Amino acid sequence: MAAIPAELTFPAQAYAEMIAHAYAGYPLEACGLLVGQGNRVHRFVATTNEAESARIYTIPPKELLRAERQAEDDGLAVIGVFHSHTHSEPYPSPTDVAQAPDPDWHYVIVSLKREAPESRSYRIVDGTIRSLPIAILRLPV
Repeated sequence: MAAIPAELTFPAQAYAEMIAHAYAGYPLEACGLLVGQGNRVHRFVATTNEAESARIYTIPPKELLRAERQAEDDGLAVIGVFHSHTHSEPYPSPTDVAQAPDPDWHYVIVSLKREAPESRSYRIVDGTIRSLPIAILRLPV
């Protein structure tokens, strides 16, 4: 059995796109999908917050289906979801836990509560929340 990486890794570009999408959605929650393999994000897919809310998010089913099909075409999968918290800590709310659709997914929350964004990744399985560090892969200069 292969060891599971101890962190969720993002290419710098995908991470920057996710943070930019969080700010673009403000003051509402922003959301998007993480496409990759295992604990490695290959790309970020910005989605619409159909709920148009500062407290909850809903990804339109057609956008999820489109992202899943494109990921599959590329030999990848949707491995998680991102959303922002505009005025609270980057920790899953009871609503986030109740709505967690897949125990294999990564749940990334970006808080815009402070001057600089704060991001955290979680696994949510049967209501149990486990934190997973985020690593950003930088390209050599």
